[in-house]
Order: sequence, then C-alpha cells, then structure tokens
Amino acid sequence: MNNKEESLAFLFQYRNSKLAWVVLVVALIMTASLWQLSILLVQDRTKAHFENQSQQLKTAIEERLLNYEQVLAGSAGLFAVADLIGRNDWRTYVNKLDIERYYPGIQGIGFTEKVTQEGVAEHIEKIRSEGLPNYLLSPTGSRHEYHPVVFLEPATQRNRRAFGYDAFGDPAHRKAMEMARDSGQAAMTGKVVLVQEQVDESQPGFVMYFPVYESEKTLITTDDRRAALNGFVFSAFRMNNLMDGIVGLIAPFLDIRIYDSDVIIDERLMYASNLGNLDEVYSFENSQTIEHGGKTWLLLTRTTPAFDYLASDPRPGIVLVSGILVSLLLFFVTLVLVRSKLIALANAGKYRAITEDTTNITVIIDNNGDVSYSSPSCERILGYSLTELKKQGTESVVHPDDLPVVQACYEDALQKPGTSVAVNHARIKHKDGHWMNMEGGYTAMQDVPGVYGVVVNFRDLTALKLAQTELHRLAFYDQLTGLANRQLFKDRLEHTVKTCKRRGNQAALLFLDLDGFKRINDTLGHDAGDTLLQQVADWLKGCVRDEDSVARLGGDEFTVLLSEVGSAEAAGRVASNILDKLSQRIRLKDHDVGVTVSIGIAMIPDDSDDPASLMKFADLAMYRAKEVGRNNYQFFLNSMNIRAARRMLMQEELRNAIELSQFVLHYQPKVKLDTQEVVGMEALVRWNHPDRGLVAPDQFIQLAEDSGLIHKLGEWVLRQACLQTVALGKAGFSKYVMSMNLSSKQISDPGFVELFSRVVEETGVDVSKLELELPASMLMLDIQAMMELVQSLKRLGVLVSLDDFGTGYCSLGCLSQVPIDSVKIDRLFIKGIPYDQKSGEVTNAVIALAHKLNLAVIAEGVETREQLQFLQGAHCEMAQGNLFSHALDDEQLAGYLSNLEQGQKERFIYDSGTE
Repeated sequence: MNNKEESLAFLFQYRNSKLAWVVLVVALIMTASLWQLSILLVQDRTKAHFENQSQQLKTAIEERLLNYEQVLAGSAGLFAVADLIGRNDWRTYVNKLDIERYYPGIQGIGFTEKVTQEGVAEHIEKIRSEGLPNYLLSPTGSRHEYHPVVFLEPATQRNRRAFGYDAFGDPAHRKAMEMARDSGQAAMTGKVVLVQEQVDESQPGFVMYFPVYESEKTLITTDDRRAALNGFVFSAFRMNNLMDGIVGLIAPFLDIRIYDSDVIIDERLMYASNLGNLDEVYSFENSQTIEHGGKTWLLLTRTTPAFDYLASDPRPGIVLVSGILVSLLLFFVTLVLVRSKLIALANAGKYRAITEDTTNITVIIDNNGDVSYSSPSCERILGYSLTELKKQGTESVVHPDDLPVVQACYEDALQKPGTSVAVNHARIKHKDGHWMNMEGGYTAMQDVPGVYGVVVNFRDLTALKLAQTELHRLAFYDQLTGLANRQLFKDRLEHTVKTCKRRGNQAALLFLDLDGFKRINDTLGHDAGDTLLQQVADWLKGCVRDEDSVARLGGDEFTVLLSEVGSAEAAGRVASNILDKLSQRIRLKDHDVGVTVSIGIAMIPDDSDDPASLMKFADLAMYRAKEVGRNNYQFFLNSMNIRAARRMLMQEELRNAIELSQFVLHYQPKVKLDTQEVVGMEALVRWNHPDRGLVAPDQFIQLAEDSGLIHKLGEWVLRQACLQTVALGKAGFSKYVMSMNLSSKQISDPGFVELFSRVVEETGVDVSKLELELPASMLMLDIQAMMELVQSLKRLGVLVSLDDFGTGYCSLGCLSQVPIDSVKIDRLFIKGIPYDQKSGEVTNAVIALAHKLNLAVIAEGVETREQLQFLQGAHCEMAQGNLFSHALDDEQLAGYLSNLEQGQKERFIYDSGTE
C-alpha cells in the first residue's frame, strides 16, 4: 500500500471509512437513547418518591385526625360512666391524656353544656360558684339554645379566654355541632380563627365536636338524639401546630397547601408550608382529598428546588460521557480495521475484479497479455484450471470467426480505462472440445492495485436461453392447462386468416364453453374445477390434428382453430367428435361428474376474414347453442349478428329506461283457498316502453341480469312495492301482504340485506307485511350462504317464499335446512291440470312434500275453475292467477280491494262448486 493510501486524509474519506462513520453515528444514537432513558428512569424514580411522600403525608394527617376523634369519643364516654363530672375531674382526665406529648396540635379539650334560654341565669351562677367569678356568656344576645364552653383543659391563659363562649351562635360552629348532634359522630368546622387567638397572631384553625347524650336515653332516631343532647366535647386545633410536626418528619422539602375545599380557593387556604412562595418552581404536583368529620380538605403538594436537588442523580451524565467516549473508541477501532482491510485488498486487489457468480467466469490478463488469474467458476463452466488456461492462451479458446471481434473489443478497452467494452456474442471452446455461446466484456484496470491488467467477464448464455424460453411459455401459454393462451391464439388466428386469403382454402374457428361449470366450482371447489379443466384440455387435444390449435381463453372458455377444412360439414364432424369425447364422466372428490359443452362455429373466410369479427361470430354461435338446449354446436348465421345487435340496442334502451323511470308495478292478488279471501298481492314489474307500450318482464329481466342492470331495477321495484304497501295501509288496507320476486344476482350481492333494511327504514313500511320470493335455483349455490341470507331476512321480520318450486335441481336436504315460510308451484305444472295426468301427479307430490316440511303452498297461473277445484282438493293453501284477477295497476288495485271490503267478493272469487 503506497503512502497516499496510508494517509489519514485518504483513510477518513467517506467511501473508504463508511463503516467507521456508520458505527460512530449508531453508537452516538444509542448513547443519546440511553441517556434519555436514564433521565426518564431518574424522573420516574423522583416522581415515585414524591408521590410516596405525598401519600404518607395524607395518611399521617388522616391518622392524626382519627386519633383526635378517638380522644373526643373517649372524653364523651366519660360522661356516660359518671353521673356528675366536675371541673377537677375534667382537669385530672385531660392531664392524664398528656396531650402535649401524644396529641400535638390540640390547643385543648373542652366541654360545652347545653343551656336553654330560661336557664341562663342559673347556669351563670352555677359556673361562677365553681371558681370563675367573671364568667359570662358571649356573644351576648337572646337565643333559643346556648352551648357555652364550661370546661377547657389545659386551662392556660390563652384557653381561659374561651370560657363562656357560645360557639353555637357562630354559623360555622353551629353547622358542625348540628351535624355531630344528629349523626352521633364527630364533626369538624371549616376554616375558623379560634377565640383563643390574639389579633396579631391569628392563624387558621378548626374545631372538632363530639356529642354528649344523657346516658339513660335510647338513641334511635334523629329526634331522640336532639332530645337527649347534654352538650359537646371538643378539641380546638391550630393548623400550623397540627402540621409542622408532620411535615418536618415526612416531607420537609415539599411545598404543601391545605384548602378547606375540594378545589383551590385562595380564601379557604388553611395551611401553607414555609416554602409556599415557590408557586411556579416545581417539577411534580399532586392533589389529594382528605375527608373527615363531614369536611373535605384538598391536600396540594409540589416539589421544590431543594427536593429536586436532593433527588438528582449523576448517572445520566455518566451515561452520556461514557457513551461518547465508547463511541469515539469504536470509531477509531473500526478505522484501524478498515485500514487493515484496505491493506489486505491492496495485497489481493484482484478480488475487486472478481464476481464469483455461478454463471460468470472472470479472467485477468496482465499488461504483458498473459493470464494472471481465473475464477473458480472458469474450471466448472469451461473445464480449464488456471494453469491450463495459462498454457492454452486466450486466443486459442476463441472461435476463429469470432476472434477479430474479440480482439477489437480488447484493444478498445485499453483505450478506455475503467469502461466496460461489451462483447455481444462469442463462441468459447470448452475443454472437451465443444463450443459454448457466451457474452461479456473487457474492462481495463491497469492502475488498480492487485489487478494491474484487463478484467475479462463472460457468462454462459445457456441459462439465459432457458429463461427466455420460460418467459415465452409464461407469456403465450396457459399456466393451468398448458394450452395456448389468448395472445398466442390471436397470433395463430391472424396467421391462419392470412394463409387462407393467400391460398384460397378454408379454415374453421370453434368457440367452446362448458355447461354448468360454475355449479361444479361452487359445490366441489376450485381445485376440482381446475382438475376438470385440465382433463377437458387433454380431451380437446386428442380431438384435433397436430397442425390445428387448441387454446384456453380464460375460465371455462376454449377455442379450437382448424387450420384447414374441406367444408363446413368437416368442421361439424370435428365438433360432433368433441361433443362425444366430452360426454365422458370424470371422478372429482369422490363424485362422478359429467360435463357437456356448447360450441359455436365460424367459417374462414366465408363468415369473415377479420380475426376480431371471427371471434365475435363464433361467440354468438356458441350462445345460440346454449339457447337451444346446450350440449350441441351451431354455425354462425347473419341472423345471430342481427339478434345480438338488437340485444345491445335493447340493453341500451333498458339502461335509459331505468334512468328515466319508465317502469311501473302491477299487482296480482293472492287468494286463500279455504276461506275464499284475498290475503295479499304480488308486485309485477312492467316496462312502459314509449314505442311498444307495456313490455312483459320475460322480455327484459334476463337481459337486465346479464348486463348487471338488475341491481338498480331490483332496488326500484323493492322501494316502489314498499311505498305501495304503506299507501295501502293508510287507505285502510293494512291486512294485505305484498310479495316481491328477487333474482339470483340480487340475492348474491353481499349488500342486499343492508339495502333491504335501508329501504324498509326509509319508506317506513311494516316489514311483517312483506314477502320476498327467492328463486329455487338458489338452493344449488352455497347452502351455508343461503341459510345466512334467509336467517338475516327472517330476523328483520319479513316472510320468505321459494319461487318456481319443483323446477330444475333442488336438494331436499338443502330445502329442509333453509328457514323459509312457503313454496310456490310453478305455472308450468298448473297449466296442464286437469288434462295432463303427469302434471297433476307432480303437483300433488310437490304439495305433499311441502306439507311434510311444514311449508305453505302457493299455486300461480290458475286460469280455470277446474284447476281451482283440483288445488282445493289437494289442500293447496293459496293461489293466484287470472281466474281471480289479472295484474292491476295502482288505481285498479284500490278499486278491487274496495269492492272486496264492500262484500262483493263473489265477483272475484270462484267457489269450487260454482257452475
């Protein structure tokens, strides 16, 4: 390593000492974090110490007040055990208590005697005779009741001022005395100035009273206590004397305030420590309440600078200084390691040029043109060791045809030091003699320590070719079946069309869609569906020639491109072969499943020579195959294109009709057959087309479902039917139930229940007067989802019926699990009664099955009296149809119901015996 590389300036450059700087920054961040953490820990400990002192202070005050209360209770008990207590007895008792020693803060313990207005003179004479010749009651004035101080020990000069003082005449004292009298417990006054105080030395104080009753009286009620009251024992307290001893022992460095209130009120300040002037200089503050003797005190404690100083801790500073020193130490240690690494790299500088990639080889050619280094991958990929490569030479391993290009790149690299000069392709000889396709480049690094030459990097293109092949497969082939995907099929179709136009031959495009695949996916799961799709793909590949193409466009849609056919009949034979092949059954998850396919065929170029049009025409033919019964094939006809155009036009008209509110509701009554009365009606939607008049739902409902417009239309029908139900109720027809048909797509919408609830709430309809008719085909879907839907609707209070019962596939097990109220027999069965024996038998069976499941039965499409008579004989509960009434608009419905209410039902209801 030269002097430049060993200098401090070179070492401190960020690109050389980046690791050291990162270590320093991280260490300083950790130091700052630990410093802040230690500060927080010290603060937490200081706060805990402060809160502990505050709590101890509160506890000490509460204990002292409780002790004073116990002293008063004992003093009151003295009157209960002695018939007569004299002044000397009281002095002896108080002296034995030694209150100055054991009860600091008490100015004295005294007794006030209850005196009536009539007994004042006698009372004064009595007390004067006991050695107090100047005894008088104060303050003067006439009162109903007096409680003058007669005993007060110790009888100091200060305390003697209180003899004869009637505290009952002071509102603050009287409130506490009355509370003690009525409760039988100790009670405290608020902030007062004791009568013993001199004007120039007055300080806040308070008095605690305890009632004394006649011993032989029974004390149960408040009136009993008031009648038996003899007086009060009391203690007078000076707050400074009470608190100083406690504060000095527990919290000498805290700023302490006590307020005669549960909030801070300056006028009610009872005590402030000698640090009270430090209002805004504190770290922590604590507020606590002390409740005793019917009073609530607010104890406010704050820290002081003296407290903070004593609680201070040097450890955060130690952590900071130590962390900085350690960070600097780590920084310099890392610099030393970096310097050692730079020296090591300089001694083996070739490693800066080596990429030990599994697909790359690296060779260094020194300034003399000899190989000085080869990577270990060189031997693995090309078979040459370093010794063998040195003997072989670089020129001998390059293909002669590629050698000029390689040499030119080498010369170019020498002219551009540090810049990589690419070799796009070169054939390099493997040790065993075969040529390998490779690409790479030259980088001149003659001045780089440890290299001092040209670095040659080459990689094997074999893996790249494989990756490109895989990318091509992913881009143009279906991942599930391995068939061509939409993009590749589109390219093949375009190529076939061009070939047909150039050669004048024919081809055919087959568009295939599996019938009932969604049901298999929903019932057996997507894994089973994927297995079926893979099997179908195998069957399709077996039905065509190698030159033909099979593709999967997505989902269950497949296409087959017959690259050359002699005629349309030949394409039809291929389609028939596919139908036969796919008629097999396959076992999926322990179920034997059969699948059929609908096929649409478009001929090339007879139908079109445009690939997009051909796909469209084949798709239209496929839909025609589904319309005529599925499991067949149909050739494209121009009429299909016209029908599709009409369908699109009608779809646009339908969209506009929803926006322009061109729909109306008609209502067909429902009749209860055993009582011959109308119990409800079914709401039927009609399209009031501006040109074609009223359009029946069978001409636009399926289109609404296919286009997704059924959601908006269904919401409109639901809202209008609810509004009509509300209107009927206001008109006096509140007993009728309104039925509404729902489509499968409406029910499959996860937000349907929320939509129904919102419409009910917005219209204010009585939900018990609504019945929702669900299609029986819903039972073929997820039974768990169906159960949850019906249960949600039932919780709202709506009736639920199953429409088109008896048609299609319906699981009895599923039917027994779904909590519906009734089933509706499809009109197809009713239509054949009574002439079609099979229709009658099926109808009887459906009614019997529904009754077994405790479901009511509704027959629709009743047109004749014979049908009505049959249904009555089969015990069908309800029916509807033109026999009773055709579908009515709003006004006609109101008239119909009015006539029924007026007793004219014979005009509408036909008895089974009517001739």
